[in-house]
Amino acid sequence: MTTPLDGVRLSVLDRSRTREGEDAAQALRDTVRLAREAEALGYHRFWVSEHHSVPGVAGSSPTVLAAAVAAATSRIRVGTGGVMLPNHRPMVVAEQFGVLEALFPGRIDMGLGRSVGFTDGIRRALGREKEDADRFAAQLDELLGWFTGEQTAHPQVHARPAEGLRVPPYVLATGEGAAIAAAAGLPLVIGDLRGRSRLLDAIDAYRAAFRPSAWSAEPYVVVAGTVVVADGEEEARRLLVPEAWSLAQSRTLGVFPPLSPPETIETLAMTRKQRELYASGLSGHVCGTEDQVADALQAVVKETGAQEILVTTSTYDRGALLDSYRRLARLAGLTRANTTIPA
Repeated sequence: MTTPLDGVRLSVLDRSRTREGEDAAQALRDTVRLAREAEALGYHRFWVSEHHSVPGVAGSSPTVLAAAVAAATSRIRVGTGGVMLPNHRPMVVAEQFGVLEALFPGRIDMGLGRSVGFTDGIRRALGREKEDADRFAAQLDELLGWFTGEQTAHPQVHARPAEGLRVPPYVLATGEGAAIAAAAGLPLVIGDLRGRSRLLDAIDAYRAAFRPSAWSAEPYVVVAGTVVVADGEEEARRLLVPEAWSLAQSRTLGVFPPLSPPETIETLAMTRKQRELYASGLSGHVCGTEDQVADALQAVVKETGAQEILVTTSTYDRGALLDSYRRLARLAGLTRANTTIPA
């Protein structure tokens, strides 16, 4: 019996979303708890994210959170989706991942993005400017050099214990990320599933421009996006409501708030702009019953040729979120897939 993801890895990115009436500590503990569940269900890797001064996201220090996740699990790969390299010194990032790899050998991934803080105030607090994102390619080259011992920016300086260790790097495709990943010969993480034509164009360009490297001999594509599975189509759609409303608020009020219950959101008065953004946030995702999601994922894999799907779903109801991941694991045949796909 085949599944819609035969030969394709299935992984999880959790952004440690806060919920209305709960604190950040609860969100972080729930991320660790979800990682344990993802491991038990057979997901390939579990990643955490980096956001600063965002009331709706508790994950501000991804390497610290990754350490907690790795300590609470034993088999699943653990990493970041991602560390925003322009916010940090490459040597410090190398040292952090070197420590993680030394403590949890063979299980750590280094997902890297080129975003900087999203407001002037946050960028000032981080000591960064918008233009720092333009240096991502050079920072990436320096970072990888700290692992190989070939960096030349700082002679006679070594990142320990990173030097000599091999932590797989992945580039998140924001802005010019796909071209940078191709030039560096690194795996690409790209989303989301709603802008399918742009997604496919970026993947095609990445594969065409890819240059083999010591890190990756061939192109490797991870497609990221929201995937929701439930008993019924309407039930699945309601799980999208909290995140869609948070996105609408972030675009109109400049604040990405904690997630609210769907029943609360559905009674709110919205401005025309908020209503448009909210409706947009509900559309285009892989969402529905197990059969509907299986068909949709099969189409995603066929269109993109992706080797891996990274599920990035957030919703208010944690129980429903876990149920969605369980249903997705079942329809994808993860237990069997894990025995046939090498680590």
